[in-house]
Amino acid sequence: MGAALGTITEIRELKTEITGLRTELKRFIERANQQHVDSVLGDLKKNYAEMFTNHQVDSAKADLTAHMVGDCKMRNTCFALFMEFLQNTAQHIRDGEVSDEIILSYRKQMKAMRKKGPYDRCDTCFTEVSRLFEKQVELMQSLGIYTKARETGDAPAEIPDETVVKDLLEPVANLQRFQILKALAIQTRTFSDISQLTGLRGGNLLFHIRKLADSGMILQRHERGDYIITDKGYRTMTAVSDLYRSLNPGALL
Repeated sequence: MGAALGTITEIRELKTEITGLRTELKRFIERANQQHVDSVLGDLKKNYAEMFTNHQVDSAKADLTAHMVGDCKMRNTCFALFMEFLQNTAQHIRDGEVSDEIILSYRKQMKAMRKKGPYDRCDTCFTEVSRLFEKQVELMQSLGIYTKARETGDAPAEIPDETVVKDLLEPVANLQRFQILKALAIQTRTFSDISQLTGLRGGNLLFHIRKLADSGMILQRHERGDYIITDKGYRTMTAVSDLYRSLNPGALL
């Protein structure tokens, strides 16, 4: 009887030790993956910051031209003012770092400009400027240039339904897209690598890649280059992993 109890105790101790090792291994893998993401994003920012900045400015110019009110006598003046604003904000992509205070100051600046707008239809132009600025902010977040200060105490009812579903839940709620994110969380992948992983080809694969790219979860280094996971994509996968483990405490790593 004593020998049997001793064996049971040893088994329990062994299970405890294995659980501890699994926890340490999990932490090691997460740290290693994060280091990989940080390294890749660092290289990306260093090598392509100028390209990203110029692209944002060129895109803003084209979008403002297309969507600003056309028959307004203030159009040219406002266009120049808006472009100066968006060029200034885009410079932070090149600089490589921006704080929450700076982002907040730009939002206040937009509100101040809007108050000076004399017409009701000024809303059309300012809505477009705001959209273009937030697009820049999303890129900064994806590149790890800007990390939004964590907000606490948000009730579920206050979460923006449409945005969360479109930009967070829908991109990962697909087997192939989830597989792509898991693979990119470990290392960069080519289009061919992803095709072999998912079993998808051509346009079908491109559709899912664009879904992830449009949501800001992955990036392509350059045209026809490797795909990498962004900070947003990596944090999403980490959150999903943590949620899965909390709901399935006995699940394997």
